[in-house]
Amino acid sequence: MHAARRISASLVCLALGFGHAAAKTLEVGPDAAFKKPSDAIAAAANGDTVAIAPGQYFDCAIVRQSALTIQGTGPGVVLTDRTCAGKALLVVAGRSIVVRDLTLQRARVPDGNGAGIRYEGGNLTVERVQFLNNENGILGGDARDGTVRIVDSVFQQNGRCARACAHGAYLGHVKLVRIERSRFLETRQGHHVKSRALRTEVIDCDIADGPNGTSSYLIEIPNGGSLLVRGSRLEKGPMTENAATAISIGAEGVQQPTEQILIEGSTFTNDQSRPTIFVRNITATPADLRGNVFKGQVRPFEGDGALR
Repeated sequence: MHAARRISASLVCLALGFGHAAAKTLEVGPDAAFKKPSDAIAAAANGDTVAIAPGQYFDCAIVRQSALTIQGTGPGVVLTDRTCAGKALLVVAGRSIVVRDLTLQRARVPDGNGAGIRYEGGNLTVERVQFLNNENGILGGDARDGTVRIVDSVFQQNGRCARACAHGAYLGHVKLVRIERSRFLETRQGHHVKSRALRTEVIDCDIADGPNGTSSYLIEIPNGGSLLVRGSRLEKGPMTENAATAISIGAEGVQQPTEQILIEGSTFTNDQSRPTIFVRNITATPADLRGNVFKGQVRPFEGDGALR
């Protein structure tokens, strides 16, 4: 009887999450137990934190754990040049991963789709990360129940079109992509933001070609899906490789419900010497453009929509 009670109590504790080892912080740096981020990540358990000291690390890692946090402990924590599994500096295969306070740069792979982060499912949060001079800043596949949240981050001089086009941030069929207070600058050839998510939100962001950027679209939603752009500043520059359109919705065929297209309180500047379309909408859901400011030669929308 007493043994049965002890077993029952143990099962309750396990169900509530008790009985597991306490989460640890694994430190990385010249004077730490781990010299490379990849060594600490390989040794980490679910729920741990990998804390990386400032420095330049020619390293990459595959993240298979869940609820893992990977963070820099000060300015100048840089992972550069190396890629794992022919994919990325960080290949995120676990669930509920947080990456913060890092610089991820110079990712290249033979197929032209190298990334700072390769997202392969679950929930991913990216905070205060700089993505510099990669083929893709973030590249993600399909994870229908997954969410990707990008906050206070910088994507600069990412993108290229070789065997395939790479982009600033490119996410596949996921539940939600939310980008907040982030900057996309000088993207090359590809799109600044490309999302196949069921819902994509861009809040208080700067998306700009500048004088040297050669991007195609500023935002592409190729298969439909809801889009919210609010309080953002967007600019198409004179070197763009797609002069005709800034935001495109449904260009590769509408494959999922598009419940809302709302772009409000934002500023769009066309720095070309020719006109461009701000929103090209191929879905049957009207694009609702409210309280936006247009500078330069701009046609607000093409397709179903209304300007308020």
